[in-house]
Amino acid sequence: MLLRLFIGFSLIGLVGALEFLVGYEVEFSLFYLIPIAFISWFVGRSFGFIASIVSAGIWLLADVASGHTYPNSFTPIWNTLVRLSFYVVVSLLLSSLRRALDRESKLARTDSLTGAVNARWFHELAQMEMDRLGRHGRPLTLMYIDLDNFKTVNDRFGHIAGDRALQSIVRSIKDQIRTSDVIARLGGDEFAVLLPETNQKVAHVVVSKLQAKLHKEMERNHWPVTFSIGVLTCQTVVPSIDQLVHMTDELMFSVKNASKNDAKYATYEG
Repeated sequence: MLLRLFIGFSLIGLVGALEFLVGYEVEFSLFYLIPIAFISWFVGRSFGFIASIVSAGIWLLADVASGHTYPNSFTPIWNTLVRLSFYVVVSLLLSSLRRALDRESKLARTDSLTGAVNARWFHELAQMEMDRLGRHGRPLTLMYIDLDNFKTVNDRFGHIAGDRALQSIVRSIKDQIRTSDVIARLGGDEFAVLLPETNQKVAHVVVSKLQAKLHKEMERNHWPVTFSIGVLTCQTVVPSIDQLVHMTDELMFSVKNASKNDAKYATYEG
């Protein structure tokens, strides 16, 4: 951000210097829009507003310094206010457009109920991490989590309670994982947690803490939900993300078909 601010305000200074050198006969007002637009788009609304004020102020100083005289002393002030208003409107429009685009982009990548990433974005992120595994040889672990008895929550407490349970689960998982890790909702009550640069030993620790956190949260809310978890650590590249998910899903199902409420681990070495 600091670099972008430096570039933006340097451009404002450059336009002001050119306006001073050329004189008031040549109009440079529109050129201030370039750095104002740059700052508003890449840095934000507040700095775009500041850039607008600075640009209007520099224009006024350059106009006065160039020897431009007016029959009425209020005229240059009025012109400055008009330019400032125009700059501010452009800044507000651009920053609002950027925020709207960012919001739409986020909505396209996340599950609207829980805030976890959706299946499509998860596949893209998982592919990026798999590519990194291929380049650097650092292990990658995937957890596949299925909720046991989740239908009971909906039947006994209603779908609103079911939604609250899903939201609570995602929050609990986010509390236990790193910012570099990814929690995704792949189905109604199925979640995946992507753990980059995580070997099986570390994965055991993460899963253990996560199980304790989730069980405590379920008990606190009196939700009869437990968790069947498959955990696959990749030492080498898996041919496709679909295969990665399928293998981890099978580990989860082996827990589901046995005792439930447990985790099963495996390692993929090619």
